[in-house]
Amino acid sequence: MKILVTGANGQLGSTIKELYSTNHANIQFTFTTKAELDILNKKEIEKFFSKNNFDYCINCTAFTNVEQAEKTPETAFKINAEGVKYLAQICKVTNTVLIHISTDYVFDGSKNEPYSELDIPNPINEYGKSKLLGEQHIQNTLEEHFIIRTSWLYSEYGTNFMKTMLRLSEGRDELNVICDQTGTPTYAKDLAEIILEIINRNNKQYGIYHYSNLGDTNWYDFAKTIFEFLGIKIKLNPIKSEVYSTLAKRSKYSVLDKSKIKKNFGVEIPFWKDSLQKVISNIK
Repeated sequence: MKILVTGANGQLGSTIKELYSTNHANIQFTFTTKAELDILNKKEIEKFFSKNNFDYCINCTAFTNVEQAEKTPETAFKINAEGVKYLAQICKVTNTVLIHISTDYVFDGSKNEPYSELDIPNPINEYGKSKLLGEQHIQNTLEEHFIIRTSWLYSEYGTNFMKTMLRLSEGRDELNVICDQTGTPTYAKDLAEIILEIINRNNKQYGIYHYSNLGDTNWYDFAKTIFEFLGIKIKLNPIKSEVYSTLAKRSKYSVLDKSKIKKNFGVEIPFWKDSLQKVISNIK
């Protein structure tokens, strides 16, 4: 089995590479960065796929800067939608199963209970709109696909909330953190393991799936738990969203319902605090 992982230098791509950098049994991985494979270059994608015979393509390439997407939406849409369309088209031609990572940002946050795959998306910022269009391109092009929506992704790699909190805490006595946006953190390693579990089971129940860790929290409590686990003493001030001005609107509630992925693949999903504890142990 041959698996292509695009965006290999991002959070999820780096995590998959760490876990499966060597070929496992009958699985051969190919990891590509944007410099090695630009998904916006259709001819380059076609040439690359023609030289290989991939069974799966895990697309980790994405424009994830939510604030920047408001300033340069055309860039976000090119990467998150147009490039995804090209990938879906070539996957269809080459009979490659596409596993695409999407986001809780496709929802508007108006619910007060977890979002299921049956809920109708209604993104409220450019990032969410670009990711939803990418999903739609896949659904309109390719039957053999898995779209995995996740939320609040963090890891030892890249830029994420956990690493931002640690950076901001250096040399400061206190921090202001948003307290009225509820969601669920997702450890990239847990997501990576779920993706490989889906592949290994060869389960052809294609479609959209939701995955995050279990439980829910808000950014303030998430930050508080990070510092508690690390033994860092710092004053955290809970603040409302309207006090912290941003270009992009944020959902007040974006918890994802994981019932479908648990039912169809029989996977165990860790509680978010348990996974955070593992990450903290790695960086201590």
